[in-house]
Amino acid sequence: MIWTTLGFFALTALMIWFHLRGSGAPARPSASVARPTFPCPRCGAKVTVNSTFCPSCGVPQSAFEVVSALEVTGPEVVGGVPKAAVRADMCVGCGTCVASCPEEGALVMRGKLAVVIDALCKGHGECVRGCPVSAISVTTGAAVNRVRVPLIDANFETNVPGLYIVGELGGRGLIKNAINEGKMASEHVYKALEGTEAPTSSEPFVDVAIVGSGPAGLSAGLEAMRRHLSVVVIEQGSLSDTVRKYPRHKLLLAEPVAVPLYGDLWIADASKESLLQVWETIVANTGLPVRTGERVTAVTREGAFLRVETSLGSQLARKVVLALGRRGTPRKLGVPGEEMDKVFYDIVEMEAFAGKHVLIVGGGDSAIESVLGLVNQPDTTVTLSYRGKAWDRVKERNREKLQKVIDAGKVTSLLESSVREIRADVAVIEVDGETTILPNDFVVIRIGGDAPFAMLERLGVRIVEKELPTGAKAG
Repeated sequence: MIWTTLGFFALTALMIWFHLRGSGAPARPSASVARPTFPCPRCGAKVTVNSTFCPSCGVPQSAFEVVSALEVTGPEVVGGVPKAAVRADMCVGCGTCVASCPEEGALVMRGKLAVVIDALCKGHGECVRGCPVSAISVTTGAAVNRVRVPLIDANFETNVPGLYIVGELGGRGLIKNAINEGKMASEHVYKALEGTEAPTSSEPFVDVAIVGSGPAGLSAGLEAMRRHLSVVVIEQGSLSDTVRKYPRHKLLLAEPVAVPLYGDLWIADASKESLLQVWETIVANTGLPVRTGERVTAVTREGAFLRVETSLGSQLARKVVLALGRRGTPRKLGVPGEEMDKVFYDIVEMEAFAGKHVLIVGGGDSAIESVLGLVNQPDTTVTLSYRGKAWDRVKERNREKLQKVIDAGKVTSLLESSVREIRADVAVIEVDGETTILPNDFVVIRIGGDAPFAMLERLGVRIVEKELPTGAKAG
């Protein structure tokens, strides 16, 4: 027993000695793994792959998703049968694509997300044209989404020297992105003009004229002011009309974003009215010159200047920043009350109109598709007003679907009618020469508009197609 005990202790001591001897050995240096990097599109500094910000200039790299995307030409040929692909990161569950699809059951709503049934999808692409937020593409297998955008560089300058494009028109409509892009464009304007002698002119001019007073335009204007540039913001509607007429009820800034001359802006799940109040306060406190009710019709080169032609005259500028909405300039009815916040020219979140009295104005496919999306919302009363005698401007399948919901009593159709006035709780409509007072919560006007790309092409800006990963948040 004694020998057994002594042997146990001896063996234990020997094991402890070997362990301590091994732990005293110098640690083997671990091989360092070089993480891949890429140059920042803006400053050229090395940025580690998957990094959110550039370590040198601090700019969020997401701002360059569209700028850095590959330009493509010709049809997309990958192999296989064309199918619709829904971008889950952008789908807002409005159901408009379902109404647009000619193949019954090929697109269905599951919760608040549109889902493609591959076996039934024929790749017509009508859902792409019907989607109000560009959340659908037709692909033959590539994990990319094609977008049509103006050609701009990392400073948001177009192929037309001195002309910049920021915000929704450049392919990225998120408020956070728009604010960052406006700021960066004005920073580049300052660098381009710094140390240069101002040209002479027989008429007044500004360093930079900004077209549009949405988040991108106001951010560009505020940054220009911060850098002591002379600036004017020209807006065809009212202040921040892009936000005021935005088709969403709620706007989300999931993280704070720095606004020049203001500081961090962070509004989580806020109403448009909250953001508008912030913008109005910023403009009032800074004295940013904003000219409203003045529509820009053309931009032309005049020597060292760009001349901005407007509905009220013209403005000479050394640089011009276009911060226009991607949806273009909607046509308006020109009736009293149309400026009210209850009036929309597009809608995205159909469920936000549940239980409301909604008047749709128009006789084209966009108006019919809005109607078809709204009738699916619970307890929503939908009235469709059109000045024509028949629905002869729409696709046959849309006409058939509209007739079904009219026959089912889900929609009130008012042909040969005209909206005369919009009030807080009613709409005044003339039908067959008689005035009708219609209880109303919202008015949606879908009578067409002037696409911004046509104006850009007249200015000489190249419009290109780019391929983005399906998870990228462009538009």
